Amino acid sequence: MANKRALSWSVAMRDIQNDRARRMDVREERLRTATGLRGTPALPLSAWRGRSGRRYVVGIHALDDDPAEVGEAVVIAVRRGGDGTAELVAVAAAGESPRERLARGWLTRARARGATEMHVHRLAEDAAARRAVVADLGGAVA
Repeated sequence: MANKRALSWSVAMRDIQNDRARRMDVREERLRTATGLRGTPALPLSAWRGRSGRRYVVGIHALDDDPAEVGEAVVIAVRRGGDGTAELVAVAAAGESPRERLARGWLTRARARGATEMHVHRLAEDAAARRAVVADLGGAVA
């Protein structure tokens, strides 16, 4: 047949590996939220995809919000570009105990690095799960 295309096995495998490597980058995946269900405003939600491929749903907050109100969560400092793309600036795990609470110094350093938003993931069940999320997103536990 004249329509057969010859494709090298090594080229196909390289393309698959390159595609997989591109997909494993940490990135934001915007969620579609209803703009108004029965008159209520849309929830400011988004999601982050970690290196493992896992997705972490986050609430979007102003950087001025009090970090002490975060509670047990993973907090992501984000710089939002003019085109709407998000860049992860810093990530930290915050806990209930005073030792694990998000330090104001972390927030100050994130601001200095250009953070404009704070994304909060509250679905991690315990401190070990929060540390795993931080590691998957490529940060150090603060």
